[in-house]
Amino acid sequence: MTTSTALLVADLTGVAVFAASGASAAVAKRLDLFGVAFVGFVAALGGGIFRDLVIDEVPPLAFADWRYAATAATTALAVFWLHPQLARLRTTVLVLDAAGLALFTVTGTLKALDARVPAVGACLIGMLTAIGGGLGRDLLTAEIPVVLRREIYALAALAGSVTVVLLYVTGQAEPAPLTVAAALVFGLRLIALRRRWSAPVATLRPPRTGRADPRTDRDW
Repeated sequence: MTTSTALLVADLTGVAVFAASGASAAVAKRLDLFGVAFVGFVAALGGGIFRDLVIDEVPPLAFADWRYAATAATTALAVFWLHPQLARLRTTVLVLDAAGLALFTVTGTLKALDARVPAVGACLIGMLTAIGGGLGRDLLTAEIPVVLRREIYALAALAGSVTVVLLYVTGQAEPAPLTVAAALVFGLRLIALRRRWSAPVATLRPPRTGRADPRTDRDW
């Protein structure tokens, strides 16, 4: 299997798993058939559309290659009709989401590098490609985006994109090493979920009540 074929398969697999994740979230919010398909489409292709626009690849693959839209729509509709069976598979949805995060991190970073984007920019594009669809999914379903919560999500994608860049600049951008980068993102995300790892958050102190300091006329 050539590198281009492997990337296409990884890309379409990522589209399918993110479409399933988005459609599952839409079903849980009791959206209609069109709503489920639309949220699935955005979750699956939102990050890729952003990536292609940034690297000036127009029209984006989501619109230029029918296989992307067809994969997203078919998966979302399948989830709509099979949701009674999938409703009990919350863990499976989380695993699929982690797999999509890993696959899109790798493909997004590689496409940015192939477009001659500098290393730092390629890392950011790879991360945003991976989290863009989930960000759109959560906004459309009125949820605080996962990337803004305490969970390790965007950081896992960033670690994977840095790994891809290091492999690329050392001439090891072959399917086997890239699989290791994807496994890093996938494993880090699942371990973070399992162990409830989180990034630090600001601690807000409750306002203190009491008499104002007469010297400053304000509370301390």
